[in-house]
Amino acid sequence: MYSNIKSFGVSGIGGFEVSVEAYISGGLFQFEMVGLPDAAVKEARERVRASIKNNRLEFPPGHVTVNLAPADKKKSGTAYDLPIFIAIASAEGELKVRDDMAFIGELSLTGELRPVSGALPMALCAERCGITDLFVPAENASEAAFAENIHVYGADNVSQIIRHLRGEEYLEAVPASRPEKYEQPVPDFSEVKGQENVKRAFEIAAAGGHNILIIGPPGAGKSMMAKRLPGILPDMTREEMIECTEIHSVSGLTSRAVPIVSSRPFRSPHHTVSAIGLSGGGTYPKPGEISLAHNGVLFLDELPEFHSDVLEVLRQPLEDGEITVSRVSGSATYPAGFMLVCAMNPCKCGWYGHPSGRCRCSEYEVKRYRSRISGPLLDRIDIIVEVPALEYDELKLKKPAESSADIKQRVNAAREIQNNRYKEDCISSNARMNGKQINKFCNLSEESELLMHQAYDRMGLTGRSYDRILRVARTIADLDGSENIEVNHLAEAIQYRTVEI
Repeated sequence: MYSNIKSFGVSGIGGFEVSVEAYISGGLFQFEMVGLPDAAVKEARERVRASIKNNRLEFPPGHVTVNLAPADKKKSGTAYDLPIFIAIASAEGELKVRDDMAFIGELSLTGELRPVSGALPMALCAERCGITDLFVPAENASEAAFAENIHVYGADNVSQIIRHLRGEEYLEAVPASRPEKYEQPVPDFSEVKGQENVKRAFEIAAAGGHNILIIGPPGAGKSMMAKRLPGILPDMTREEMIECTEIHSVSGLTSRAVPIVSSRPFRSPHHTVSAIGLSGGGTYPKPGEISLAHNGVLFLDELPEFHSDVLEVLRQPLEDGEITVSRVSGSATYPAGFMLVCAMNPCKCGWYGHPSGRCRCSEYEVKRYRSRISGPLLDRIDIIVEVPALEYDELKLKKPAESSADIKQRVNAAREIQNNRYKEDCISSNARMNGKQINKFCNLSEESELLMHQAYDRMGLTGRSYDRILRVARTIADLDGSENIEVNHLAEAIQYRTVEI
């Protein structure tokens, strides 16, 4: 007796099809599982056997062989429990399953279905493979339903699926997910007093997707403003939601309450994070913080306190927008198109240059502290701005500042200009322009060329920093609704590179 049931696995952040074959023959009882299963998959034997008996089905008394094909691809996780259950029951003649049905889910010993990681990538793969009916645990149903052109059925226990397949009591397909329900509240810029120059820098960074470094003493509001940045970032497209949800899903960060990532991620790892924690990896490669921040913000507070090898991990992803993690067990490429937002003190004690004179750091100590940030990493930061300590008169102001909603309107307008400009170039922001696009969209007048030439010579700029100034100037022009980069746009962009580190 033989059956073949469709299921899916996850490799990187993408799904792949798995055929779960069950063959039952005579002889002494034996339950074998082949097809490169890991320990979690092998343990499915006991879960499936107990579930079958607890749901009043007869477990085959003979030799049971389950093969997970393709047999040369490593299978991991608990998502194969349900398809193995269905395959054995189908081989015994207890159930009839169509070829366009697929199953994923973890089983308890009593047959309850528990959620698994990677539901959306597997559902998207099922859609590509022509599956029409996908059965998943109820907690994964809303996430899997974000895939189009497929019927997703969520079940709390396997007995519901058995009755559905037998035609006794049909499950209802889960309606398509509505990501707007899962928006998370974000602090507002109206609560920030003063610091108008820093708010302007954040607005430019949000409008063009630029990396930004803010430098200032303790209590100046660096972290407070960085945490308000997601509130002015442009709305996510459906494609961006899918990309982010796939990454968070395989990392086990989605839930029934928030199945879809519909607001831009904001990741803020502690400075003790390891290089692997930031880049991703492990025995079976998983996304790191830079991938979890894809299409959102990676905030590194107290930048010089991070280990140098951790910071250097950022260099290649900042250029390429993706990272490839290679391990003995395999390799995976993860998206890493994030905005890097960094904050740091001007010195170890934090008070260098403060009018109070409380700083006791020597010039050598200041240089040593700042030298923890390498030149190549600084070269990849578009905007560097100083955050001064607030004056008393600014702190006692009662009038609220400009709200995040007002700033976001300007940001959305600038991003709309960029979306139309790059609609054929597969990018969505000025920060992602390549050399060819810079030459096409960042033409300078003679007066602007002269200013740029002077800045290049006096500031000792590199080719990379030259391009980044032009990208920022293009964003400032977009915020002004200007088709051309004017001298004042370029001058403002240059001033964000004048802070010495």
